[in-house]
Amino acid sequence: MKPPIQLVVLSLESWDDVWRRNQLLVAALIADLRDLRVLFVEPPVAALRNLRSVRSLRRRETSVDALPGVAVFPTAQWFPDRLMPYLPMQGARPIRRAVQDLEFDEPVLWVNNHSLARFALSTRWPVVYDITDDWLLAQLPAAKRRRAELDDELLLRCADAVVVCSPGLAASRGERRDGLVVIPNGVDLEHFSALQPRPIDLGSGPVAVYVGTLHDERLDVRLCCDIADGLEEVQFVYVGPLCLRPDSRHELERRPNVRLLGPRPYAVVPAYLQHADAIFVPHVVSAFTESLDPIKARECLAVGTPTVATPVAGFRELGPPIEVFRPEEFIAGLRATLAAQRQSVPPQKIWTWADAAREFRAVLESVIR
Repeated sequence: MKPPIQLVVLSLESWDDVWRRNQLLVAALIADLRDLRVLFVEPPVAALRNLRSVRSLRRRETSVDALPGVAVFPTAQWFPDRLMPYLPMQGARPIRRAVQDLEFDEPVLWVNNHSLARFALSTRWPVVYDITDDWLLAQLPAAKRRRAELDDELLLRCADAVVVCSPGLAASRGERRDGLVVIPNGVDLEHFSALQPRPIDLGSGPVAVYVGTLHDERLDVRLCCDIADGLEEVQFVYVGPLCLRPDSRHELERRPNVRLLGPRPYAVVPAYLQHADAIFVPHVVSAFTESLDPIKARECLAVGTPTVATPVAGFRELGPPIEVFRPEEFIAGLRATLAAQRQSVPPQKIWTWADAAREFRAVLESVIR
C-alpha cells in the first residue's frame, strides 16, 4: 500500500475564490488521490505596507468545494525587494514550522514561486518546478529581473522534475533542461457545461464578455478602446482582477460602454460566459503571451459561446466556437459574430483538469521514487 502523498505548494498566487491553475490542479489531484494532504503556501504580503493583514496571518484549514486536507499558509515579507537577494532566506523558518505542525515527514515541494528557489533546494525534499508564465519576458525592474533569472536557472538545474504548461515554455526552457514534462491547463467540463442563471450585473444585450486577469502584459488596452469606440451599441463587460496601470484603467473606464466588474468567484464564472452574446479575448501578441496556455480558452470551448480572439497561443490551435482575427480585423470579426445567429456548439474532446492531474500525479510519484 502506497503511503499518502504530502505536498507543499509554493504558490505565486493566494488561495482565494478566483481560482487559477494551482487551485484547480490541487482540487483535481485531491479528487484523484483521496488521501493527498496539501500545505498551500501563499506569496508573501509586503508587511510594512499591510500591517493589519500581517497581524492576522495564521495557517487556516480550508474545505472549499469539499477539499479536505488542504491547509493554507499566508506569509509576510518584511524587507523591500531590492534587499532580498542579500538577506538570509526569508520565510524559511515559518514554512518549516508549518510543515512540522502538519506532521509532514518528507513532503514533495511543488514550486511555482521561483523566488523561493533557495529555500526549496535547501530542504533536500523532492522538488517539482512548475512554470506557468514566462515572467522573464515581462517588463520588470532590472534588479528584479536578474534575481528572477538566477532563481529560474537554479531550479532548472537542480529540481528533480520540471513541468511547463505550454509549448512556448517547453521551447524556451528545453534549451537548458532535458526531460521537461508539458502539462497543459484544463477545464472542469461539468462546472462549465451546467447552465447557471444570468448574472444581474451582466446587463442586457448585446453584451461581449472578457473573463481573466486584466493586466497590461496580457490585455491589448489600445485595441480594447478601439473596439469599444467602433462598436458603441455593444456593452463590453470585463470580469477579473484589476491589475492594470492607472492610465490603462482610466482609458477603459472613460468609455461609456465599458464596465470593469472586478473579480467574481470561480463558482459563478460560467454564468458570465454562458449568457454573453460573445466572448472576446483582445490579448497582446507578444513573446510573453506566446509562453501562456490560457485557462479561459478551454472554458470557452466548454460553454460553447461564440468567441473572438487575437492570434495568441492557446486560441490559435482551437476550432469552433473560437475564431481568431488579427488586431486590424478584430472589430469586423466581432461585429460579424454578434450579428450571426447564435448556434450551440457541442463540446468536443477537451483536455480537463482530471487529465492534467493524472499527468501531474505521475510526476509526483516519479520524484518520490
